[in-house]
Amino acid sequence: MPIRNRSPRRLRGPLAHRVRHALSGDRGEVTVELVIATPLLLLALLAIIQFAVWSHATHVAQTAASQALAAARVQHGTARTGHAAGQRLLDDLAAGPLREPQLTVTRDATSVAVSIRGEAAAVLPGVQLHVHAETAGEVERFVPDTGTTP
Repeated sequence: MPIRNRSPRRLRGPLAHRVRHALSGDRGEVTVELVIATPLLLLALLAIIQFAVWSHATHVAQTAASQALAAARVQHGTARTGHAAGQRLLDDLAAGPLREPQLTVTRDATSVAVSIRGEAAAVLPGVQLHVHAETAGEVERFVPDTGTTP
């Protein structure tokens, strides 16, 4: 009887069938994709939330700076009244998104400047986003009408 030349590539039997079947399919591919994609998706979601918190903290700081400027620039206003108005608003609104706000109001004879610095609340560990808002304006003053009306 002649000896058959068996190809080394072609295995036979139940074990060989299992090995071929396991190597030929896409089994486990979905699990690997899920293990890689899920953390990346969660990281992207947290980054979006972090940006939203930073944006909200910036808006709170801008609003407090505007409020302080409005109180300090009136005709008989002072830097102290502006600081108190800005601090009240920060106490009401900044407790969540804005951490450690520092309010500075300077007023001279003709102008007022307000600056607020702080940090946005961290959603992502290790991320520190700084918040800064500045506004300035002239001191309001009464100017009598010197013109005559016809």
